[in-house]
Amino acid sequence: MSSSVNNNSPFAWLGLLKWSLAYSDGTRSSGEEFKPMSKADVEFLEKVMKEGIIDEGERMKEILRSLTEGVERVLNESVVGREEEKKKDISEDDMLEMFQELRDIVEQIDYARAFMAMGGITFLLGCATTEGSVPKSIRKSSLSVLATMCQNNPPVQLNLLEAGHIPQLIQLFFDYSPTGKNGDIGDDSIREKVVQTLSASIRGHAMAEHIFCQNEQAKTMLRLGLGMPQASDQATAMAEESLAKPSMQLRKRSLFLLKALLTADEVTSERIMQHECLLNFVCKHEINPECEEEAEIREMGLEMLTELIARHPSSAGVESIISPAAGTIIARHKEYIASVGVKRIKEIKCLEESSEERDYATLELEAWEQLMIALSKIDETLHDNQDCQGDDRTAPVLF
Repeated sequence: MSSSVNNNSPFAWLGLLKWSLAYSDGTRSSGEEFKPMSKADVEFLEKVMKEGIIDEGERMKEILRSLTEGVERVLNESVVGREEEKKKDISEDDMLEMFQELRDIVEQIDYARAFMAMGGITFLLGCATTEGSVPKSIRKSSLSVLATMCQNNPPVQLNLLEAGHIPQLIQLFFDYSPTGKNGDIGDDSIREKVVQTLSASIRGHAMAEHIFCQNEQAKTMLRLGLGMPQASDQATAMAEESLAKPSMQLRKRSLFLLKALLTADEVTSERIMQHECLLNFVCKHEINPECEEEAEIREMGLEMLTELIARHPSSAGVESIISPAAGTIIARHKEYIASVGVKRIKEIKCLEESSEERDYATLELEAWEQLMIALSKIDETLHDNQDCQGDDRTAPVLF
């Protein structure tokens, strides 16, 4: 075959590959003697291997050691007359970079457990909750790493539970909540991280979920996170109205956690009733665009109600379309939900078909239609049975 044919062959790349493999795979001709690597070549190769491959375990130890020194320095500097010389000048920005690197490492479940074994949980929980002048950025970074470590990781979740993290993090939430006194406006960026960390640490862990749901302060935290009124008297109610509404991200994370708790595999009617006031609030507030301006939160509320109607407590042991407790609560608001739904569906369908606003509202429209179908299947006898048991809470709770 002529050279011109070879040059134009569509398989020329295959010949090139074979040539490259033949001369770059380390093989030698049979007549050539093998020569051992020189000491310099061996040292060079070992250096390249050490520098090119990162030992994640050793790196976590280095990060933990450096962060411990950095946080200790920050705490020491906050005490008057007790400034110590720094062996290493670790700035706050340096520490934040280390926290980010650590977070990337512990995304892998095995490394998260290894860091836990090093005492990482105690360190991170301490950074987040210790009183003193720990910068907010350090607190938030510590919470982010904790949330990443315990996500779908039962051993880490259990370790956190044994460390008593639930009451500690709830208290941190309260510490950064607005009080309306002395101009204290709180800090939602920290409260968002607290709810995120608590959510990651208890979801999917039956014992952690149960302990959280038995904590009255946890329910108060969720109410504050959703922006639900707390006051029982007019004076306090007026003071609450002067406070800023929780951030969208905080409301979203709080609703996500509430939904996870009420639709969990281990949910019981008792848990549903423990969160009755929160469920009432979702029915009356979170799905109504006149009360909740964020479409994403409304959609989450609608999906939550639809799923609650369709689920049943796992402890019941009987197949059922409706969770008795949830169905009873939602049934009280059936007329109100239907009226809001009919109005909202009409508003969305009146939007121009190809408009951006219509596209944006598509998910909400679908969520409303699914909820309306689910509402139509609620057995009215649920409400009647509740009345027969002497329950006088038949009227919707107004907020």
